[in-house]
This record gives sequence, structure tokens and C-alpha cells, in this order.
Amino acid sequence: MFFKDNKNEEDDISKVAALLIHAAKIDENYTENEEKIIKNALLEIGANNRNIEKILLNGKKIEENSNQILDFTKEVKSMEEHNKIKIVETLWRIVYSNEEADIYEANLMRRLAGLLYIDNKIMASIKEKIKKEIS
Repeated sequence: MFFKDNKNEEDDISKVAALLIHAAKIDENYTENEEKIIKNALLEIGANNRNIEKILLNGKKIEENSNQILDFTKEVKSMEEHNKIKIVETLWRIVYSNEEADIYEANLMRRLAGLLYIDNKIMASIKEKIKKEIS
């Protein structure tokens, strides 16, 4: 189980999808590669392959109807630390999917580090790990 409270895991996964989609859209260039990264991450955290399109669509609606990232971070913040790290790794994969982070993406990741209670050293370590994977 990926979430501590399993009351409605599909809704929780949709909210995580919204966060990932937000990260992908922040540079105003949402690509097929970013969507593939998001789908793979959602499947890894427990999304059912049969429901993945529905979850992705729900995530897009949540992201479009929200005006602050706090709406998406609650579920991630309540995850166990190792699962939170998986989400942060996915966020960095999205950011570096076009091989560089722009100022909006870098700013988002700094804000998320604070909102998700992730130490700056850990965040930097994850960032470097993903950069090495991609290059």
C-alpha cells in the first residue's frame, strides 16, 4: 500500500497525478514524454493499468481547477518517506525530461522541498541522481 490511509486510493493517486502534471506543465510545454513518465510513476505507486487513463484525466481536471500546489501536496506529504522520495524522483525526471530545468521548474522544486518536508541535501542528492540517469 502506497498511502497510509487507504480510504480512497484512486482519489489520492489522482491528486498525486495532478502534482506531477502541474510540474510537467509549469514550463508551458507538456510533452508526450512527460505524460509517459507520469503514467509509469502512477502505475508504480499503485494505479491500476485499467484505470490509468481515468486517473490521468482526473489528475488533469484537479490540476486545471486548482490555483495552488498545496491542493496536490497533502497526499504526498502523508506518505512514508521512501514513497515520498519516489515522487520527488519522478518530479525531477519530469523537470529534466527536456534535459534542463528552467527557472519556473527550479522554483517549483524548491517550494516542493519545503512543502513536502524534504531536506535540501536529500533534494539535491535526488536531483543529481536523476541528472546522471538521464545523461
